[in-house]
This record gives sequence, structure tokens and C-alpha cells, in this order.
Amino acid sequence: MELESGSSNGQPRLKFYKSTLILAYQSFGVVYGDLSTSPIYVYTSTFSGRLRLHEDDDEILGVLSLVFWTLTLIPLCKYIVFVLGADDNGEGGTFALYSLLCRCAKLGLLRPSHATDDDISSQDSRLLIKETRTSSLLKEFFDKHHSSRVFLLLIVILGTSMVIADGILTPSMSVLSAVYGIKTKAGGLHENYAILITCLILVGLFALQHIGTQRVGFLFTPIILVWLLSISGVGIYNIIHWNPRVVSALSPYYVYKLFKLTGKDGWTSLGGIVLCITGAEAMFADLGHFSQLSIRIAFTTIIYPSLILAYMGEAAYLSKHKEDLQRSFYRAIPEVVFWPVFIIATLATVVASQAVISATFSIISQCRALNCFPRVKIIHTSNQVHGQIYIPEVNWMLMVFCLLVVIGFRDTDIIANAYGLTVIIVMFVTTCLMFLVIVMVWKRNLLAAFIFVSVFGSLELLYLSSCLAKVAKGGWIPLIFSLVVSSVMYIWHYGTLQKQSFESHNKTSLDMLLSLGPNVGINRVRGIGLIYTNVLSGIPPMFSHFVTNFPAFHQVLVFVTFQFLTTPRVSVNQRFIVRRVGPPEFRIYRCIIRLGYKDARKDSHAFETDLIETVRVFLQRESDDGDARDSVSQMPVNQHESNRLRDDASTRYENGSGAGPETRRKRVRFCGVGSSKELEDLENAREAGLAYMMGNTCVLARETSSFVKKFVINIVYGFLRRNCRSPSTALGIPHTSLIEVGMAYRV
Repeated sequence: MELESGSSNGQPRLKFYKSTLILAYQSFGVVYGDLSTSPIYVYTSTFSGRLRLHEDDDEILGVLSLVFWTLTLIPLCKYIVFVLGADDNGEGGTFALYSLLCRCAKLGLLRPSHATDDDISSQDSRLLIKETRTSSLLKEFFDKHHSSRVFLLLIVILGTSMVIADGILTPSMSVLSAVYGIKTKAGGLHENYAILITCLILVGLFALQHIGTQRVGFLFTPIILVWLLSISGVGIYNIIHWNPRVVSALSPYYVYKLFKLTGKDGWTSLGGIVLCITGAEAMFADLGHFSQLSIRIAFTTIIYPSLILAYMGEAAYLSKHKEDLQRSFYRAIPEVVFWPVFIIATLATVVASQAVISATFSIISQCRALNCFPRVKIIHTSNQVHGQIYIPEVNWMLMVFCLLVVIGFRDTDIIANAYGLTVIIVMFVTTCLMFLVIVMVWKRNLLAAFIFVSVFGSLELLYLSSCLAKVAKGGWIPLIFSLVVSSVMYIWHYGTLQKQSFESHNKTSLDMLLSLGPNVGINRVRGIGLIYTNVLSGIPPMFSHFVTNFPAFHQVLVFVTFQFLTTPRVSVNQRFIVRRVGPPEFRIYRCIIRLGYKDARKDSHAFETDLIETVRVFLQRESDDGDARDSVSQMPVNQHESNRLRDDASTRYENGSGAGPETRRKRVRFCGVGSSKELEDLENAREAGLAYMMGNTCVLARETSSFVKKFVINIVYGFLRRNCRSPSTALGIPHTSLIEVGMAYRV
């Protein structure tokens, strides 16, 4: 959302401020659940390793100083100040940064081969910024080295797969850590009961997803606000009651002192420190539902101060109770408010899990739209908020993996090691992409980008090195998972590109269709035929194959192509592109439907209504233009010239080329004469009914292909195609009106 522009458009300032504050209020329950619940497990995870051997006040204050500066540098300085400004038309996240680079710097493999989105991307003011020498050199490098674009896509897929892994580890870590708090008061409680309670909460959480975030989350913001009030209040109490001197730990001197005293043990503890910024990426990933200003207000006024007070209070308690390092958060809660805070903590972890699950649904939807994820069922759970979706297959898979992690490991230390590695890899990928955005989109000088990477990249690399050292102690979980997910995403994208490349190279020329007339036995059937294809020009091989075996097609044909662009949304008036295929009497048209990766497809009935109405408007405009031309120029056009213009039009309408202005004027005049008859035929065909045709293809590698390609295409890609949703089901096409044409593609 772009509320920042509201005042400049004449919106009353008071209304603008009110809308911004409402969005800031709502962001607590959606964006900050994960970040605000991190105090539950940060100190416990940090002191779970060799750092437990160092329990003096200086070490505790050093850890507090590390937490403070990590929260200040990464969430506050990096995300709030810089990264939020790198939105893609109001959308954020890893794929949003990549799509921004694809559109503004032409770096991506996901950019459509036909430049039909130029009129959309040209509206971006960032394209008008003058190129710098550095940006030109980088563009030239990416243009010359195709492998660099492949590597960039792989980096983006890695970051995306880590976000999906976060959808498994966040619910597991958050809920299990909260439930384990009950052992603080019930020490004799068997571990199996805590695991059982955790599993029941997780099953209930995932079982409620189908009713939608709007209904599930109506209490989320109050829960998080009460939670923040609780931990900040407890923090202030502990600071005053136990050790007011912890305020001095805000000095970075204590960070230096910590590493001086602990050495390598302090470095290994960074894997626990990094958990204090879990959920920081959500500020950017969920930007599309809010605004930059609302997220900044919520973080700087409530979230940041509350977290600092909570960590300071816990450190003050630990400085006087070093024996409680393994259960420090719940031990630090005063006895009189323990059970209310415990209940709020459990509810807050559910909120944190809900936010990450919703973000996982959103990013998988984006990946699917850009052909980087197999087709899955996407259900829109809200008529008002477009981004609220539910994906059943993904939901139940996440639940199964969460239960496996909780039951299989049972140990929050192992899960924390996996969790920390996941978080820091996503942040480091964002930093790398931001370097390219600063140079190639914002057109800043290389020094500014270098300073950004030096400050934030070096800090994240330090944390990453510590997390990688714990691969054997749980860090392997996200690595294996992301490897599998990344492989699936890249293989699906590669197979889809191979399939589309085959169709593009084997499409039939327009002359072949024009030669099909009554002399060769082609019959026209009443009704409208919608031919779904990925080919943007010419005749798809599937349709040629069908006509060769069954010499008949409908009275009106429309070749329909869905084209997903690397932009979040496409406005309604730019969504449909209609042009004629062949001469007017053939009644054949092509319609390209342009969608952004955040746009939703309508149901089949609404879609066919919009499509036919678009074709009708196209013909009506031709008729109106022709009448206008005739009223200006009364020069008659004889039959011979009409036939010649018709033949010229048959070869020019598809590719948009043409002769001089006089020829184009005559052609338009001819179109106007016949458009009224076309409108009548279109209406008659619509009353006769619609039929849908699409290919049911089998993609196979050539016999001469390498073993690796045969394995990828024949086995992996073939398995994914057979087990994902069929294209007709994904598009909501009624099976009673569907014609599927089987073909084998050798790629």
C-alpha cells in the first residue's frame, strides 16, 4: 500500500494520518509477532553452548550489548531506514527485489521474452534516472554473461526456500519454547506431555488456516500489544529491582570485553544472539499489506523500546541469578504475574506462527505465478484484502514438517541452531540484492553500495559463520530442506522454460492457417473456441496438431495467453491485449492477459465474460474508427482493392507491422465496414456456447540429451507435472466444455 502519496493527491491530512495509524496498529498482529516473541528463547539459546562456562557479570552485560546493537543495526538501521525504500510498487520481499531488478535493470530470467510489459514498467519513475558508469558496467556484465543471471536466480531461489523453511521452524521453535515454560512451575512434568501440548497447539493452528487470516487474526493485534506491555513492564521491574547498572551495557565497549574474555566461545554464541532479529525480514516481506510509514512508526515507537526493555530486564535478573540461565525468561517473571504472562506468551507464539505461515502462502503464490513452483490450489479467503490466501497442500505439508521437527528433535537448542541459520541466510541474500538495487535501480555511486554491504554484510557474515559452525548440531535441517525446495523450484522453472521454448520454435506460421479453407475440408462449428497457449504469436503446435487430425474449429476462435509480468499488479485497463489473427472473415483473435505476480485469476465464468466483452469492445472500436475514417474521406474502395487490403491485413495484424499511412487508413476503413457483422457473429457464437482447448503435453528429453537432463526432465519434472494440479483445474475450466490435445514434446 502506498499511503505516503495520499496527501499529495489531495487527501485530507487528518484522514491520511488516521489511515497510517490504523495500519500501524494492524501491523503489530501481522508483522511483528515473530520479532516480539524472540525474548523467550534468545538468552537460553545463547548460553546453551560453551558460553555457559562464562557466567560473570561482564559476560552477561556483553551479551546484552550484543543484542542491543544487533537490534539497532539490522532491524532499525538496515530495514527501517534503507530496505523498506526498495519496494516494488508497494510490495516487499526477496522476489520483489528480484522483480524490481528484472524490470528496471533487465537482469532476470523471469522477464518475458516479448516486451509487452514495457508500457507498464515505463511508468516507474526509477527508470527515468540517468545511468551511472557503474550501473552501465554492471548491466553490460550481466548481458555478456548469461551464467551470472542464472546465478542470481539461484540466489533468489535460495532465499525464497529459506523463507519457506522459516514457515516450519518458527511455529516449532516459538510454540515449543513457550510450552516448555510450564516446566518452570511444574518441574516434575514429563517432557512427553510438553511435546503433546505443543503438537496439539500446532495441529489446531494449521487446522484453522482454511477460514482465513481475517477471521483467525482478529485478536492478534491486542494479543501482541498486551504481550509487549507485559515484557516491557516486567523488564522495567527487573531493571529497578535487581540491577539498574545494566543500562551501561548499551555501550559497545561491553561487546569488545565479551569477546576479549570468552574468545572463540563468544563467537560460537552468536548463533543464539541472531535469534533476537528473527522476524525482522517480515517488516519488508509484508510491506504490501501496509505502508512504509506505518511499519516504521510501529517499530520505532513500540516494538524497539519494548524489546530493549525486555532484554535489559532479563539481563538484570540473570546478573543476580546465574543458576537460572537455562530457563531465564520465565524465571525472571515475578511470581504474582507468572501465569497471566505464560498464557499471553503461548498466545503470542501462535500469532508469530500465523504471520510466518501467511507469509509462506504469499511467497509460494508469487513463485507459482512466475513459473518457479508447481501448480497448487490457491483459495482467496477475503473479498476485501487481496493478499489473504490459503493453500491447502502447502498448509498440511507445513504442519507435517512442524510435527516431525518437534517430535523428532524435542530440543529447543537444536531447533534454535537451524532457526538462526535460516534467518541469517535470508537477511544476507537481501543485503546482496540491495547492493544491486542501490547501484542499478537507485543509480547511486559504488561507494554508497559498498558502505551498505560493508556495514551490514560483514555483520551478517559474522553471524553466518557462527551458525554454519553448528551445522552438525541442527543447522543441517534448513540446508537439506532448502536444497530440496530450491531443486524443485529450479527444475520446475527449467522444465517450463524448455516446454515454452519448444512451443515457440515449433509454432505454425500464419500462412498455414490462411491456407486452410473449404477446399481442404475445414468445417466451422457454431460457438466460441478459447485456445489456451503460451505462444504469443503464430499458431501453437497443439492447435495445428488438432486441426490436422480433426479438420474443424469453431465459428469464433480466441487464442488466450496468460502472461505473468515481473510487477506486483497490473491495472484493469492494461490487463487485456486483443489483436486480430488473419483477415476479418476468419473471426480469429488473440488475447493476451497480463497479470502481476500478486494478481488473482477470476473464476471461469467471470473470466470468459470479461474476455468476450474485451473482444466486443475491440471490434466496436474498429467499427467506430472505420466510420470516422469514412466520414472524412469519401473515396470508394473497389472490390479488388478490398481483397488486396484484406490479404495485407492478414499478415500485418498479428505482428503489428504495416505500410505507410495511406495503406493503414484504407485497412482501417475496411475493418470498419466488416466489424458490425463481426459483432453480430460474436454474439451469435456466444449464445451457441463456449469450448475450451488446451494441450495435455508430455515433455521428454531428446535421446541425444545427457543423462542429467534426462533425469531432470523425464523423471523429476515429469513427476512434478503428474502430481501437481492440472492446468485446466488451476484455471477453473469446466470439464464438460474442455478439449485436451495430447502431444509429446522432445526438448
